[in-house]
Amino acid sequence: MAAERSLWVVGLCPGSGLGRVVRVLLLLLWFAARGGALYFHIGETEKKCFIEEIPDETMVIGNYRTQLYDKQREEYQPATPGLGMFVEVKDPEDKVILARQYGSEGRFTFTSHTPGEHQICLHSNSTKFSLFAGGMLRVHLDIQVGEHANDYAEIAAKDKLSELQLRVRQLVEQVEQIQKEQNYQRWREERFRQTSESTNQRVLWWSILQTLILVAIGVWQMRHLKSFFEAKKLV
Repeated sequence: MAAERSLWVVGLCPGSGLGRVVRVLLLLLWFAARGGALYFHIGETEKKCFIEEIPDETMVIGNYRTQLYDKQREEYQPATPGLGMFVEVKDPEDKVILARQYGSEGRFTFTSHTPGEHQICLHSNSTKFSLFAGGMLRVHLDIQVGEHANDYAEIAAKDKLSELQLRVRQLVEQVEQIQKEQNYQRWREERFRQTSESTNQRVLWWSILQTLILVAIGVWQMRHLKSFFEAKKLV
């Protein structure tokens, strides 16, 4: 099973104060949802991939744990320590930014350098372990994006921050992340506008080409009919 997140934009006037407030509130709600836990099942040598839209220069942390199905107990039990998971992450340009073998339970971290859809893939090394042969593996995956990836309790202990200082730091990082999200949305809007303009231009040229072809065919047909009638001495 997987979780799906989406953002719907309300059609308000861009220049109005109410429109700005609503956009900020929508970004806050979307930002608050930038992290979610799910679990899924994979079979032997099977590969599962997920798409996550991430702004540039954003840290992403993924935590996972695996459970192996016990046929005798008819339930999932913690997987053996020898059972590993291979994690591969690709950026929107299909470049591999992370490819590493982990254990049956682990944590992976990467930072995005290109805004857009990042592909996160996981698969097991089950061919090396007979315990997993023919079985099903349950993987619990928790992905945290941006400010949600920070452990503020650890940061407070390390930097010896007071509660007020920690709260201020949280707010500053949240504002920075919201700014990144806004820049990413502007980038998406610009890409969509360019795609729309390119499509409209191609449709226009195709319509002009169709018109020219129809005119040329009509002229050819008229000349052909004229020569035919002249050959038959009908005109």
